[in-house]
Amino acid sequence: MRPKLKIVRAATVPSSLDVFCRGLLAELSAGGYEVVALSSPGPELEKLGKREGVRTVSVAMRREISPAADLVALVRLVRALRRERPHMVHSMTPKAGLLCMLAAWMARVPVRVHTFTGLLFPTATGLRRRLLAACDRLICACATHVVPEGEGVRDDLLSAHITRKPMRVLGHGNVRGVDPDHYFRSPELQARGAELRRTLGIPDGAPVFVFVGRLVTDKGIGELAEAFAMLDGSGAHLLLAGDEEPARDPLPAAARALLDARPATVHRLGWQDDVRPALAAATALVLPSYREGFPNVVLEAGAMELPCVVTDINGSREIIADGRNGLVVPPRDAAALCRAMRRIADAPEAAAAMGTLARPMVTERFSQSYVRRCLKDFYAEILPHEHL
Repeated sequence: MRPKLKIVRAATVPSSLDVFCRGLLAELSAGGYEVVALSSPGPELEKLGKREGVRTVSVAMRREISPAADLVALVRLVRALRRERPHMVHSMTPKAGLLCMLAAWMARVPVRVHTFTGLLFPTATGLRRRLLAACDRLICACATHVVPEGEGVRDDLLSAHITRKPMRVLGHGNVRGVDPDHYFRSPELQARGAELRRTLGIPDGAPVFVFVGRLVTDKGIGELAEAFAMLDGSGAHLLLAGDEEPARDPLPAAARALLDARPATVHRLGWQDDVRPALAAATALVLPSYREGFPNVVLEAGAMELPCVVTDINGSREIIADGRNGLVVPPRDAAALCRAMRRIADAPEAAAAMGTLARPMVTERFSQSYVRRCLKDFYAEILPHEHL
């Protein structure tokens, strides 16, 4: 019997592996690969390994730049990869990409793939921008294959001269896809959404906007707080499904004050393991980010027949066609965001029509089965054929 091809899937922290690879690792393992999940240590990594039925390797990696800790992590990664001797290392997330691609190159792993799910340097300035771009160049130099998550990410890599290597967007972009059977406005989910509205004291017929994600500056929370404040008198409510990150990116004081001033209409739900009831309770999703790779929450909302108000950035503009399945506004523009939200609030029938169009536009191009099939075909193409 021929030995199985060994694949190491790597991310900086276990939660990223869980988000991007939930169910995928088990599928790859069932498809004949030996799969190893590599990330920083923690109970989440152990839980992921048991759920997916794959081995795990833990190497502590810090998300922030830390030269001493990064050097230690690099040495440990080289040792781990030399011990594992995989046929391929596939990394995601910035720090894992930098350390794992460099370690895989040093360990002479034959196939080294990095997926850029989002870029940090385009929204940075000065020395930080140059440093981040240099890190991305090093990732690409060490990788044998570079996979941008979408055409927008690919264009940014090209325009900044990050690499001259050929780059490949798999399918229509996106790395997770959306399960149309899971994200479906079933009667049960509609009932759960209605119950959530009742629990929060939201009147029947009131427009409800939902934000799903980290409550941080880069997600446009400042502009969202301003825009919602301008909507006073519309009867609208705002659901915030996500946690703050006070240590890494605290919520701006002005944004916090605007949100805290409206306790009757701003509802902090915190982190949600299942966002579907919040989506079912909403009239529209709002994602005013400054940068994204390819936001899955927009796909999930679209599959739930919600129109989305997004900013004109990578990923979001590849999902939303302005005026068809949502509205697109400039980033960092609270007034434009408010106008779009008011358009949704003032014309519920038009908003519902956009939502009806959203589901087929999402599921036909970004279904999870299609996205995973594109990845498996890519693996079959780039891995040694004598093992297949």
